[in-house]
Amino acid sequence: MLKENFNDLISFLVVARERSFTKAAAKLGVSQSALSHAIRGLEERLELRLLTRTTRSVAPTEAGEKLVESLGPRFAEIEGELEALIEMRAKPAGNIRITAGEHAVDSVLWPVLKSFLSEHQDIKVEITVDNTLADIVSGRFDAGIRLGEQVAKDMIAVRIGPDMTMAVVGSPDYFAKKGVPQSPQELQNHNCINMRLPTMGGLYAWEFEKDGRELRVRVDGQLTFNSLRQRIDAAVVGLGLAYVPDDTVKEAIARGELVKVLEEWCTPFPGYYLYYPSRKQHTTAFSLFIEALRYKG
Repeated sequence: MLKENFNDLISFLVVARERSFTKAAAKLGVSQSALSHAIRGLEERLELRLLTRTTRSVAPTEAGEKLVESLGPRFAEIEGELEALIEMRAKPAGNIRITAGEHAVDSVLWPVLKSFLSEHQDIKVEITVDNTLADIVSGRFDAGIRLGEQVAKDMIAVRIGPDMTMAVVGSPDYFAKKGVPQSPQELQNHNCINMRLPTMGGLYAWEFEKDGRELRVRVDGQLTFNSLRQRIDAAVVGLGLAYVPDDTVKEAIARGELVKVLEEWCTPFPGYYLYYPSRKQHTTAFSLFIEALRYKG
């Protein structure tokens, strides 16, 4: 009975995590009917309903949630131990799952990974591009990437990038028509391209600092995005002012497509950090990954 329950519990955890029999069956490499039969058998043996099923969704019941919270970390620990055993081979190997925002992936993660993966061909890296502040523990990620000020204090944080600076940019045609703002407060009189914060659903207030004075300005305009590249493109074609990481617009500025304003109000702040749970036992693959990303500046 232990072996039977063990296999079915793994199936249950995958279904609960994916919220879908279709996706779970694909991950487990079994048919949906076989998976559904396994879950029913587990529920019958426990005499508890673990999943609520409708034609559109699957979700854990209260009992199912308790089982996920209890068993999920234990199975993750077992998987980690098995990966550590696998790495006793001559070459480091294993899977690493990372969540990061699009700018972090483009600016610090992907440039390093291109050479890292070439050197360590038995290491597999899965990247989830997500601008939300994802919970890496419940999402079963090995690590995440955030700005230094956003990393929770109970996490280990490793600096992987230099200080960052934001930039207010617009096209030359826009400034010729609308004028150049002389202070952050004047941005309220301009057509600004907003960013939607995926974690809170609100609009991001542009942050400035000068001579120790901090200022947050809520701007307005015709366009709102939750992505970076479209905000830059909109600024290039003259649809408004964008507030974006300075490094993302250097080439457009050099080509004369964009112009920076309010530079004296845009001061540097701590850049990106790789973070992970303090209790995590490092595999050789993950240790190599950390060292490859560690900021040397």
